[in-house]
Amino acid sequence: MPHIFCIANQKGGVGKTTTTVNLAAGLAQIGQRVLIVDLDPQGNATMGSGVDKRTLEHTVYDVLLEDVTIAEARRPSPKGGYDVLGANRELAGAEIELVNLERRDRRLKTAIEAAAADYDFVLIDCPPSLSLLTLNGLTCAHGVIVPMQCEYFALEGLTDLVNTVKQVHANLNRELQLIGLLRVMFDPRITLQQQVSDQLKSHFGDKVFNTVIPRNVRLAEAPSHGMPGVVFDRSSKGAQAFIEFAQELVERVRGGQVR
Repeated sequence: MPHIFCIANQKGGVGKTTTTVNLAAGLAQIGQRVLIVDLDPQGNATMGSGVDKRTLEHTVYDVLLEDVTIAEARRPSPKGGYDVLGANRELAGAEIELVNLERRDRRLKTAIEAAAADYDFVLIDCPPSLSLLTLNGLTCAHGVIVPMQCEYFALEGLTDLVNTVKQVHANLNRELQLIGLLRVMFDPRITLQQQVSDQLKSHFGDKVFNTVIPRNVRLAEAPSHGMPGVVFDRSSKGAQAFIEFAQELVERVRGGQVR
C-alpha cells in the first residue's frame, strides 16, 4: 500500500491546497509516485495542478459512487509530475447521495486499494469541514498532516482537529494518527508567530515538522499559472522549503516514524 495522508485543518484559509499541491510536486521531484485526491468541491487542488476541472469527464465524485475506477478518472498534472483525481462542483452533491449508500464512509478506501500498486504516496486535500467527504479521507488514511499558521485562533482549530482524529481512530480507522504539524505562511519578524511556534514545539514535540514554509509571493502566484509553486519558480524560498519538506517526510517514513 502507498502512504496515504490527509492534508486537513478544520480552519479555512490556512494553505491546505497549497501544501497538498506543492508537497506532491516536491515528492515527484525526488522520485516518488504521487496521486492527489481532491475532496474539496471547489476543485482548487485540481486547477492548481494544471488540470481544468470544467473539462473533466470523470471526477472523484464518480469514483465515490463507484461508477468508475481511479485508473479511469485520474489525470496527469501537465507540469507537476504526479496524477490528480480531480473534483468540481458536482462533488457537493455527493454528500446527499452518499448518505443512503452502503459503506458510505469507506468508498474512497476501496477505490485507493484498487490503485495501490501505482503509487508511493496518496495525498488527500480535504475540505475545511468535517463532512462525509472528509470522513472518507480520514477512514482510508494512515495519517493527517496539518498545515497551520502560527496565530492564536489556529491553536483553537487545532484542538478540534486533534479530537476528530482521536474519534476516527477509535471508531473507524485504527491506523489513523497525527503525522505532524507544518508551520506555513511563517514570518519570523512577527513576534506572535514566533511565540505560537514555540508553544507548538513545546506541546507537540517531534510532531512538529522541522521544515517551516515561509510566506512567499511566488507560491501565491503559481495557481494562476496552473502549476505548483515548486515548478513555477523552483529557486524561490517557498519552493525550496516544500522540496525540503518532501525530503523530511520521506525520511520520517523510511525511519519508521510514520507508517
